Amino acid sequence: MPKLLRTTLATTLAICLAAGLGACSTDDDPREGLAQHTPGAVGIVGGTPQRGGTLTILADQDFPHLDPARNWVMPAMDFGIRLLYRTLVTFKAEPGRGGTELVPDLATDLGQPSQGGRVWTFTLKKGLKYEDGSPIRAQDVKYNVERSFAPQLSGGPDYARRYLAGTEGYEGPLDGEHLDSIETPDDRTIVFRLNRPVGEFSQTATLPTFSPVPPAQEKGARYDLRPFSSGPYKIDEYSKRERMVLIRNPHWDPATDPVRKAYPDKIVVRMGRNGAHIDDRLIASEGEDASSVQWSDTQPDSMPELLADTSKSAPRKRLVAEITGCTDMLHLNTSKPPFDDSTARKAVQYAINREDQVAARGGPTLNEPATSYLPPTLTGGDRANPLDLSPTGNPGRARELLAEAGRKQVVTADFTVSREDTARAQAIQKDLSRVGINVRIQIVDPAVYFDTIGDTRKAPDMSLSGWCPDYPSGATFLPFLFDGRMIKEKGNQGNYSQFRDGETMERIDEISVMTDATQASQAWRELDRQIMRKSPAIPLLWERRPLLVGNNIAGAFGHSVWSGQLDYAVIGLKHPEKSPADQGSDAS
Repeated sequence: MPKLLRTTLATTLAICLAAGLGACSTDDDPREGLAQHTPGAVGIVGGTPQRGGTLTILADQDFPHLDPARNWVMPAMDFGIRLLYRTLVTFKAEPGRGGTELVPDLATDLGQPSQGGRVWTFTLKKGLKYEDGSPIRAQDVKYNVERSFAPQLSGGPDYARRYLAGTEGYEGPLDGEHLDSIETPDDRTIVFRLNRPVGEFSQTATLPTFSPVPPAQEKGARYDLRPFSSGPYKIDEYSKRERMVLIRNPHWDPATDPVRKAYPDKIVVRMGRNGAHIDDRLIASEGEDASSVQWSDTQPDSMPELLADTSKSAPRKRLVAEITGCTDMLHLNTSKPPFDDSTARKAVQYAINREDQVAARGGPTLNEPATSYLPPTLTGGDRANPLDLSPTGNPGRARELLAEAGRKQVVTADFTVSREDTARAQAIQKDLSRVGINVRIQIVDPAVYFDTIGDTRKAPDMSLSGWCPDYPSGATFLPFLFDGRMIKEKGNQGNYSQFRDGETMERIDEISVMTDATQASQAWRELDRQIMRKSPAIPLLWERRPLLVGNNIAGAFGHSVWSGQLDYAVIGLKHPEKSPADQGSDAS
């Protein structure tokens, strides 16, 4: 999914969390105070929670969507899947590598493939119930998958549309139309018939699209405000952009759910808070804030204060910083000069000083230079660098490549950026001016940025964006960015480079039907190297998600699947009795 949605996904790297965030650092490490991402070093901030109390989430925003047919924003997916609804399959609630392991959720197993991976059958567990005690049926899962096709319920994952057979022209069940390619022979069995073999359909079934919605609860677009719970909590109250309160779902049976622990009695989400103010509250960690966590990233301006304190009770020991699994990129418009030439595009690869990009985005505590499209989360921790790119750039090599491309005069390129990325754009402008590319920066409001660069007829020569995988597979990454068949005239997403390359598309099709996951993973990595040599986009940064928690929080870690967001399946309180019994509105 686009980085606008903060997606993304699984990491095989872990964070040293438990003994204090500096546990994996050295005195010379510029990232001291943040956990380093070292394979095999895992831990959890605060130890094991106790049951009870009220957990508070301090947020600077509301949820984009909570309707499971529309929820395609990584932190919101984590919140919905872990607290409000269950999916056929899910991921373990563990930090690092363990969190990428699939486990059954509503289903009894990970699904049974047949006909070479074209048919997948799932059987629901016995005794599954909704918040009102009514049974969860296979037909309800079918209904929600069908809902994901409805134009009125836009915004959600589109894997059902891409994978299911016989979906052309289908527009959902709201008018009584249903898909023949989803069969429910009884209340506990659901069969998906696909248009091609999909070896990783078990991973697809972790998405909120594959959770149940009973047709009797259908409210169209208003379902967003009150999803009917199949998970451990249900919505007690919800005031948009202000407050949400979750209380226990009395009909959720932990005997059917090995993943969610549901430690708190109540979860309160306070919305519309200023990000810097949230940081200040959690750094102090007093009163109610000791039992609170933050929803969005710690602000870069708060980092000096966090890292300066080396005392025994330093707030930095409560800072989680999992890698997000997203890659931030500079997209080059390959549909017109000067970047219709792969040699000229490759020159930009060498011209960029990625260390300047790291500095402009908040420094090495929050980012590291990216040297390939696939993030380390999808390559077993490998930070591939097929072009041997220097973190500080190689202007000499860039000038040589521009000369090879016949670009002996100064080249001019238009660069459209969102206002918040002005400093990064100026750093790129400086880098390219050193090699003979004159960059004209156009700054637009963040609210219209993606509409602007997504209009292919008016798209600029360069733009900034990123991508996060929806689950741990190159299939959720490279095709969206570099398959020319994904390009839309308006509302274009992912392939902002407008890259149409026959060899690349042919290889995408070949890998997409591989049923051996190991073979497919290796093939995606090789394709990544091949596309890097054609350079339709320039990888810039691999980001981390820094999240601060109060000193009464336990079980806190960034989950590698949901772009480093806290895993709400297992978070709770050290001392539930110290959390306020009734957390009403506050003045802050």
